[in-house]
Amino acid sequence: MNGTAAATGVGHAPEATTADLQARWLSGRRPKTETTLDLYCFAHAGGSAGEFVRWAGALPGVRLWAVKLPGRAPRQNEAPYRRIADLVSDLVEQVDFGRSDFAFFGHSLGALIAFETTRALRRAGLRQPRALLLSSMQPPPLTARQGVHLLSDDALLAQIESRWGALPMAVHEEPDLKRLALRYLRADAELADSHEYVVEEPLDLPITAFAGDEEDPGQLDWAAHTRTDFAAHLLPGGHFYFRDPQSQAELLRLIGDALSTEN
Repeated sequence: MNGTAAATGVGHAPEATTADLQARWLSGRRPKTETTLDLYCFAHAGGSAGEFVRWAGALPGVRLWAVKLPGRAPRQNEAPYRRIADLVSDLVEQVDFGRSDFAFFGHSLGALIAFETTRALRRAGLRQPRALLLSSMQPPPLTARQGVHLLSDDALLAQIESRWGALPMAVHEEPDLKRLALRYLRADAELADSHEYVVEEPLDLPITAFAGDEEDPGQLDWAAHTRTDFAAHLLPGGHFYFRDPQSQAELLRLIGDALSTEN
C-alpha cells in the first residue's frame, strides 16, 4: 500500500481506513429510489466528475459517484498525479469499486482512465464493471501527444481550444481564473501525455462508445477492446455534446438502456 493509504490506516481499524479512502476518492448523491447498480464517473481534463453526478435523477435504480482526483477541487491542495499508471494503481488499491454491481462512465481523459482502471482490476483478479461507457476519446493505441503539458500558457490554452472548443471568455480575461484553469489543464495534459498503452486481451464486458457528431468519428472505434457486445452512438454537438439538453437527454436514455440490458 502506498504512503497515503498507509498513513490513513495508522491507529484506525481497517473499516475506518476503507471508509476514509472511499470518502477521499468518491462523492455521490443517494437517490430516493432503491438502487441496483453503482455508476462511477471519470471527468474530462480540467473538469469535475460532479457534473455527471447531477444526472442521478434521470437514471432510476442507479447510484452515481464522482471519482475525485488529487489536484482538483475539493482535493486541490493535494499534488496531482503525473502518470496514469500511478493513478490507476492507487484507484485499484484504495477504492472498493466492487461493493455492489457497478459500471464505469468516462468522458475524454476520463474515458482513458476508466478503461485502464478496468484492465487493472482484471489483472488484479478483482471484480470488473458490468459495462464500460466511454465518451469522446480516441481508443488506444493513441496517437502520440507527448509534450503538450510543456507548452507555454497561451499555447496550451490554444491547443486545448483547437481540439475541444472554446473555453469561457472569463478564463482569458480574469487572471485568477486563468491561473486556476491552467493549473488543472496542465496537470491533466501531463497525465494524458504519460499514457503508455500495453497490448492485452480484449475485455469480457460490453463497451458503449459515445461522441459528438462534430468530433472525429474515430473516437467510437472501441470495438476491438471487447469480446462481447459493442455499441457506438454519435449525438448532436461537439466535444461537450452532453451539455446540450436534447443531447444530454438522449445520452442518458442510451446509458439507461445499456445498463438495464446488461446481465
